[in-house]
Amino acid sequence: MRDGLIGIEEHWIHEGTDRAQRALPPDRRDDSLLLNDHGDVAQQLADTGGGRLAAMDAQGVDVQVLSLAPPGAQGLDAADAVVLSRDANDQVAATVAASPGRFRAFATLPLADPRAAAVELERAAGLGLVGVMLHGRTGDVLIDDPRYDELWTVAERLGQPVFIHPQIPPRTVRDVSYSGLGDLPDLAMATFAWGWHLEAGTAALRLMARGVLDRHPALQLVLGHWGELLLFWHDRADGLARAAGTERSITEYLRENVWITASGMLDPAMLRHALSVTSPDRLLFSTDHPFQRPSAADIDRFLAEFVDPGDRAAFASGNARRLFGITD
Repeated sequence: MRDGLIGIEEHWIHEGTDRAQRALPPDRRDDSLLLNDHGDVAQQLADTGGGRLAAMDAQGVDVQVLSLAPPGAQGLDAADAVVLSRDANDQVAATVAASPGRFRAFATLPLADPRAAAVELERAAGLGLVGVMLHGRTGDVLIDDPRYDELWTVAERLGQPVFIHPQIPPRTVRDVSYSGLGDLPDLAMATFAWGWHLEAGTAALRLMARGVLDRHPALQLVLGHWGELLLFWHDRADGLARAAGTERSITEYLRENVWITASGMLDPAMLRHALSVTSPDRLLFSTDHPFQRPSAADIDRFLAEFVDPGDRAAFASGNARRLFGITD
């Protein structure tokens, strides 16, 4: 059954960035940091050594592509974000170098300084990092803003895939749409239950509508959680492409520029729907470590949903090897 497993959404924590995020004043602090403290999550995030390798072995995961846990460096002042992103990328590159058979990593970027973000992506690629994970908004600036065009140019030229990870909605939106249920239900609704996924899907949709993928047709995006709802709404969203006058439909962008990962949601119904919209060569395995913890048995049961052995092998590791250039 197993053809090797590469998990491409597997999180870690950088102490300096985490400390800086928690030191922000309450009106700027990301409340989803609370989720990083649940149970033993903080301990698991901090461990990029023996404990993590043991967890991978127990699941049968051969390689993790490491990415900084949300909110990453976004939301920090530009000067802090530049320094901390660089340090995080140096640290995770050293982790990969120490265990090259088990780890790869995404870059963290200081999006508060768009020019510095483009420069850091180029530097991170030189360190051997295989892509970038970012969020759809830094303060009030969305990633489809023209000031990020240099970043997309660099990502396209270097063949660095861009993983758009969910983030908590703006506080004004939360006050209107995600409040009144109680502190914990409000946070759940604004994050993993709903709001996170609308934010990530909207960020990707805006990149398409803004023409970013027309100007950078080779740019490759990655969306978690089975496409952050876009695969379920692609036909309706095609109307946005017609209204915006883009070169292709939303469905075409999803099929040609977007890769979809499971994020530990090993639901056969999700798989079947994804395959009704996109192709098996666009699907990627992940566990969303340590927030989701499927067992080896859970993973094997899910892999059995693939009737074609070639499709199963592609999902398990082949597509990730091709997208991220993982050769060993």
